[in-house]
Amino acid sequence: MAPPSNVNHLSLPCIYGDFVSSNTERKSGLMKWLDKLFKTISSSCRGSGGGGGGGGYNPHFLGEENMVVRAPARRPDDRPRTKKEQEELDYATALSLSEGMGKPRGYNEWWSDDNYAGALPRGADDGSMNSSTYPPYGTLQCHPAGYRVCAGCHRDIGYGNYLGFMGAYFHPNCFRCHSCGYPITEHEFSLSGRDPYHKTCFKELTQPKCDVCLQFIPTNEAGLIEYRCHPFWSQKYCPSHEHDNTARCCSCERLESWNVRYYSLEDGRSLCLECMESTIMDTGDCQPLYHAIRDYYEGMNMKLDQQIPMLLVERQALNEAIVGEKNGYHHMPETRGLCLSEEQTVTSIKKRPRIGGHQLIGMRTQPQKLTRKCEVTAILVLYGLPRLLTGAILTHELMHGWLRLKGYRNLNPVVEEGICQVLSYMWLESEVLPGSSNRASTSAASSSSSSSKKGGKSYVENKLGEFFINQIANDASPVYGGGFRAANAAVNKFGLRRTLDHIRLTGNFPL
Repeated sequence: MAPPSNVNHLSLPCIYGDFVSSNTERKSGLMKWLDKLFKTISSSCRGSGGGGGGGGYNPHFLGEENMVVRAPARRPDDRPRTKKEQEELDYATALSLSEGMGKPRGYNEWWSDDNYAGALPRGADDGSMNSSTYPPYGTLQCHPAGYRVCAGCHRDIGYGNYLGFMGAYFHPNCFRCHSCGYPITEHEFSLSGRDPYHKTCFKELTQPKCDVCLQFIPTNEAGLIEYRCHPFWSQKYCPSHEHDNTARCCSCERLESWNVRYYSLEDGRSLCLECMESTIMDTGDCQPLYHAIRDYYEGMNMKLDQQIPMLLVERQALNEAIVGEKNGYHHMPETRGLCLSEEQTVTSIKKRPRIGGHQLIGMRTQPQKLTRKCEVTAILVLYGLPRLLTGAILTHELMHGWLRLKGYRNLNPVVEEGICQVLSYMWLESEVLPGSSNRASTSAASSSSSSSKKGGKSYVENKLGEFFINQIANDASPVYGGGFRAANAAVNKFGLRRTLDHIRLTGNFPL
């Protein structure tokens, strides 16, 4: 089959070259229009040229579809055109352009369709008249509506700019960050699954920030993000803050953040705002709690017959008392309580300090001589700690006193400290965990414990209590931690009373 002749932007609606179409059942709108137009022009030429003479041309129409149009012997611009012919020519050109624009992407006058059998137009590259420097119409790649749908707004993209991403198409303004929702205009972006992100947004989501300096935690020399994390509070911080004198709360162990100031105690310790809410500052403040814990012991049939003095002291006074004490095992690096058995003079807190800015100042102390009237001289507790932690220390030290008063002599430190930690753990459970069963199984114990809960506790205080329980259970020291776990297993299996009786007889926990 002969290829279709190429149609250029010429002054007359003439088609140069031969054109033969083999499809007799299909007729394009353009060909119908040209058919009608040629008939009009031929009749006009015959009228003006004297019945077919004078160099006019007669197109031959073969049926309605197959036709051959010969090129005229003279130049097409030699004869004038009427106004009507010019209008019809302009309309034919516009019609052909509109048909070309409606074809699928890549389909134009240069490529194939069912009528043209894939042939290139004659004269496209042979230097003939049809290889004009002007491009033939229909060479633009046009996309019909619905060919590309924006995956963002789900509307047709049309003929504007678009972005291709993982098999989907977007308007430039619809390609947006999955985090902030703003358009991604940078040349580089981050990808998580099929979701795009701004690089800064992705960093905000994935790279941890230091809870102390509030900056992104930097990478180490190996290019890895290295940080420290508190096992209970999940506070993340740069390793450098362990050595740059960042304040740490003496109660809950959290580091001071740059946007929150801690309180400074006169003995050099720091206290966070949450621990400050329930702190006990002087000996007088601690007396109700001390008596409530004595009642707790009595409720478990472990009454303390002797009136043992209890004093709140500074860190320095406590350390001095440890030096003068011959008995007992002391948990270093900091001891927060002590059961004295020797006569000493101890400086205690008489009047609580007042708050001055972010410091506690104006504390009044007094020396107090402790004389020995029994196996236990006094109970010393570090001041400036939250109520629950102060109570846990008191319970632990009172258990030391009970053991000495009841004749438990020369116990292994693992056994003695372990059973004291169990009593401290049990008291905290009764204070913090609602409905916790008392392993001593006495009604008096629960009633005495409830007397110390007047007014109830806040969420913050309960969370602190959970932390102190977790501290006891997960202590890594072989004496306090290992001793507690061995003692707790024995108490859970045999009960507190049978465990204590076995310790009296053998000096060890029952197995």
